[in-house]
Amino acid sequence: MKVKKILYSQKAAPYVFVIPFILSFIIFWIYPLFSTVKMSFQSILPGQIEWVGTANYVKLLKDTAFHTAIKNSFTYMLWSLVLLIPFPMLFAVLMDSNLVKAKGVWKAVLYMPALTSVVISGTLFRLMFAEMPTGQMNKLLQFFGSDPIPWLKNGTTAMFALVLLCCWRWTGVNMLYFMSGLKGIDASLYEAADIDGANSWQKFWYVTIPLLKPTSIYVLTISVYAGLAMFLESYMLWGGNTSPKNIGLTIVGYLYKRGIEKNQLGYASAVGLVLLVIALIINVVQLVLNGTFKKEEG
Repeated sequence: MKVKKILYSQKAAPYVFVIPFILSFIIFWIYPLFSTVKMSFQSILPGQIEWVGTANYVKLLKDTAFHTAIKNSFTYMLWSLVLLIPFPMLFAVLMDSNLVKAKGVWKAVLYMPALTSVVISGTLFRLMFAEMPTGQMNKLLQFFGSDPIPWLKNGTTAMFALVLLCCWRWTGVNMLYFMSGLKGIDASLYEAADIDGANSWQKFWYVTIPLLKPTSIYVLTISVYAGLAMFLESYMLWGGNTSPKNIGLTIVGYLYKRGIEKNQLGYASAVGLVLLVIALIINVVQLVLNGTFKKEEG
């Protein structure tokens, strides 16, 4: 009876509802995090665990493959930020206006790639960017009078393929985020701007963009994480975790290579923690610069 009384108590009810979240947070986030920190100071081999201190981190500083992975991940992240924030915002504004007809069709077309499996998407793009003359992109080059090129064997063209795959998959998702933000803007503000004689560009610049700031910060935050954590797209584009001169190697790909393929879990844990710290620093800095932590004036 006491248990039943506690469960039906108004004071206990909030705690009963949050217990599943707290348990899942501890089991699937806190415990793995502390385990990873511990493992990063160890050398872990099958049946053998040895405490090595900061040796894994010292090794990371000299690891040229890791430096290449960081460079690739940062380049990919920066291009995704440049393309996947302004363009989805513009598309959302267009969808919210009267300039576009059949809005439901366009929304479905833009969002559909996000529903496609990364495995399928990566395979399709690998075939598109194949170095044979029969590849779609090489056929396009031949149409304009250029010779076929090995797209996925050159750093610049390979990054172009990765970024194009990213934009194809996520433009529609980010567009929906911005469309949700647009719904929260009071129409009277646009009416006031019309009365003041503002044109479409001025309304977009002085009304839409400032009031979409919370949505923009959210999209920026998740895009930073997604850019640095990208792995499966690269894995499928090259048909494995290997690419010529590591031009497609990412931080998570390097973590996978060391932890799963080479069974160096201690070293892979150090790689994962460095990735976590980098992502946290970038996002905390951008949140501070965007004034997210400023107290509202009461």
